Amino acid sequence: MKKVTLYTDGACSGNPGPGGWGAVLLYGPHRREMSGGEQETTNNRMELTAVIEGLRALKEPCAVEIYSDSAYIVNAFQEHWVQGWEKAGWKKADKKSVLNADLWQTLLALTRQHRVSFHKVKGHADNELNNRCDELARGAVPLPCD
Repeated sequence: MKKVTLYTDGACSGNPGPGGWGAVLLYGPHRREMSGGEQETTNNRMELTAVIEGLRALKEPCAVEIYSDSAYIVNAFQEHWVQGWEKAGWKKADKKSVLNADLWQTLLALTRQHRVSFHKVKGHADNELNNRCDELARGAVPLPCD
């Protein structure tokens, strides 16, 4: 199984507002940078989209080390919240619907195609690849419509 490293980040100008996501995939000497944006979104949706698009770019099942500054994403997998939400019909412990359930469902399906590990990195610090993802995400935020 190929070993891949995926760094991701999301950004939003206003929350909600225009947002962007960035991802950097590393495999051996290869590096692929990706980004995209939406006119009306939230920061959490962009964080999720970055991981989703990074995993979608893989052409076969891989062992993927995912690095994100989003505690929302990392904790959801490390603490097994996402599996609990799925079992509860995408409801939280307080019986309220899970926000962004559509993206969580997509991400969960993608993680089942690969062997993934999630790692939390400090945002806007000295991690070069996290900072690059932040640049990509901010650069992909669409300009407001006139």
